[in-house]
Amino acid sequence: MEQEQEQGSNSVEDYVVGSLPTLIYIPNFITEAEQSELLHHIYEGSPTRWKNLKKRRLQNWGGVVHEKGLLPQELPPWLKKITKRIYEKTSLFPSDINHVLINEYLPDQGIMPHQDGPAYFPVASILSLQSPVVIDFTPHPKWREFGEKERLRSENLSNLEEQISEVVKEDLLNELVCSLKDDQCSLLLMPCSLLLFKDQAYLVFIVADFLHGIKDSTVHSLSKVINVSECMKLEDWKECHPTTNGKTQEHCFNRTSTRVSLTCRLVPKVCKNLFKF
Repeated sequence: MEQEQEQGSNSVEDYVVGSLPTLIYIPNFITEAEQSELLHHIYEGSPTRWKNLKKRRLQNWGGVVHEKGLLPQELPPWLKKITKRIYEKTSLFPSDINHVLINEYLPDQGIMPHQDGPAYFPVASILSLQSPVVIDFTPHPKWREFGEKERLRSENLSNLEEQISEVVKEDLLNELVCSLKDDQCSLLLMPCSLLLFKDQAYLVFIVADFLHGIKDSTVHSLSKVINVSECMKLEDWKECHPTTNGKTQEHCFNRTSTRVSLTCRLVPKVCKNLFKF
């Protein structure tokens, strides 16, 4: 309760991390008791809820996301409780969150660098449970290809072709690519924390385009972690969850247990009669 009151006195801007104003990290967004309650609902439900993927398994809640919108299903009360809090505490979503993906990651499992699709409102929130993990944000590799082959001949700038000289365009591109490289970063996600990312860190923009992913490895580097204060908490966490060999590489974190995440998003377009002709 004390932690909740403390968060209530802060705005979401107080939790911005790194040079991108679009990465927001809120530690202790839920209590350990609330984490246990969520894990109980996740694992005590029907086994058929889980969908096995190549490198992890997941549960889909809220309905099916179709290219034309969301074919909705009501979120259960235990999920509505947390999505309502995210909506109210962050004020980043224009309406209630209506879709949740629950991912389970074993210690050697991750997810390839990717972007969320255009069906979602360009804000994503990820609640981490049970085990720490490092998530990486990197510029989309197409910017390098774009710089080498296209030299800023983008459709988005086609109307400015005659107004900007080749030299100016080349300088602009070089500045853009350099700034993106400087913005490569990682975040350490501790249990009970909430990560939000939007705008530049989410979708494709003319100015920036970032991917996010988690390495398929039991060892995660901390060298590019920008929320460094969270790294201090790893020692306390290891005391509660000791590693099997008791050893940790320098500037690295050894993943030793399963992590669960709740990716909570808003699909603005809801199609209740998607298949009606």
